[in-house]
Amino acid sequence: MPQTQRNNLDIYDDVAAQWWSDDIRWVRTLKNLVPGRLKWFDRHIDWQGKTVLDLGCAGGFMAEALHDKGARVTGIDPAAQAIEAARQHAAQTGKDIRYAVGVGENLPYPKASFDSVVCVDVLEHVQDLEKVLSEIARVLKPGGRFLYDTINRNPVARLATITVAEDILRLLPKGTHDPAMFITPAELTDGLRKAGLTPGPQTGLGPHGINRRGDFTFGPLPLKTVIYMGYADKLA
Repeated sequence: MPQTQRNNLDIYDDVAAQWWSDDIRWVRTLKNLVPGRLKWFDRHIDWQGKTVLDLGCAGGFMAEALHDKGARVTGIDPAAQAIEAARQHAAQTGKDIRYAVGVGENLPYPKASFDSVVCVDVLEHVQDLEKVLSEIARVLKPGGRFLYDTINRNPVARLATITVAEDILRLLPKGTHDPAMFITPAELTDGLRKAGLTPGPQTGLGPHGINRRGDFTFGPLPLKTVIYMGYADKLA
């Protein structure tokens, strides 16, 4: 039996044409995560008028949500077809969002370009976490804030995200994640400090209920065992 490819990022281009259709369950899951994240992020930043980079934006769910909150949004992602889907949807809905194809290890922006960087469902996929965090710190303005979520590395997180979410419930395609690339809160806190950022609070993120379509809804949780969110500041 062939081994499943892990950390398979082709999935985002594969469904680009249907990204905004609501036809694919796992894509709807990604969409449903956005308001759950913002329930916590919104407490820690006023988006109005802020220049925000959505790093790893895929087809634009978070980017459009931040635009609707008054931010001036730029989105970047290595998945070229997903970026094209994001551009088309923004144009169709009259949203002024700048999109680019690129990777977090080499951001094509001058230093101190953004008031905030948002990076969700991304850090556990990158090839060089230290370089990505360094680039985030570089493009943040002094006083800027980095908001993120990622997946913890422990047996429970592996069971929840790989065995249950990918293999049993099919909330995500098989091979979406490589559990070896998951990041503990302590590791990420250390990495943020090394990049010159000052870590702030962290909290969990997970299912809160089920909507009429039978999909999970999400929000903050007290436990950081599986997915956790947080922020860090560039003080100077």
